[in-house]
Amino acid sequence: MHHNVKILFIGDIIGRPGRKLLFEHLKNLQKEFLPDFTIVNIENSAGGMGITKKVLEEIEKNCEIDVYTTGNHVWDKKEFEKYVNHFENVLIPANYPENVPGNRYFIAEKNGKKLGVFNLLGRALMGLNLECPFRTAKKIIEKFKNVTKNILLDFHAEATSEKNALAFYLDGDVSAIIGTHTHIQTADERIMNNGTAYITDAGMTGIFDSVIGYNEKIAIQKFLTQMPKKHEVKTKGKLVIQGVIVELDSEGKAVNIERLKNFY
Repeated sequence: MHHNVKILFIGDIIGRPGRKLLFEHLKNLQKEFLPDFTIVNIENSAGGMGITKKVLEEIEKNCEIDVYTTGNHVWDKKEFEKYVNHFENVLIPANYPENVPGNRYFIAEKNGKKLGVFNLLGRALMGLNLECPFRTAKKIIEKFKNVTKNILLDFHAEATSEKNALAFYLDGDVSAIIGTHTHIQTADERIMNNGTAYITDAGMTGIFDSVIGYNEKIAIQKFLTQMPKKHEVKTKGKLVIQGVIVELDSEGKAVNIERLKNFY
């Protein structure tokens, strides 16, 4: 049975340990799963919060990645505002206001196959006052209409209910909705009734023995004292690459979604 498009999606890269995992193991994963397209969420790739030009160039040099998605930490490193438009396959969440720099969607093309990708931020519990992700999604989907039926959305959101609701709202309009942001992989991967592959959270890439990739001692202190402390990327412990593999048929409908969780 010939499936039209296979996608490898890798969950949030956390700092240097996450980058190192990519550099050492992404090629092998690509050999194993033979994806047509590889998509990686990089919003935590530089020092655990944000992105820099240098880090992005390092990832580009070492890895074959088609599209990079982000989230609420995309602007944590101030310099990135200047450089975001230099990288057309780096996406900012499409529901930021129109005057914010960065690309809202990207169409990857390879071996005669196409995949439209976009990124949205949730509004529930995120502390951001952005455009409605539901309405924005419909607008972006229109842009892919005459180009490709293969459409993937990285929905970067805190509330599981918001992610679930968007999945029902867009079921059949997009090929896959991959949740990111909480760094904890969920066990609810499925294909919705109208052919959209869905998972609430793809998980993360970094140190598994941690509080969502960060030093647990600092996290505990924050909860105990309620004082502001800067999170630090955990550097030692069991390593994990998490994500999903999605397969689409020739009509852009999902025929399979499976979780990836590899320890190193």
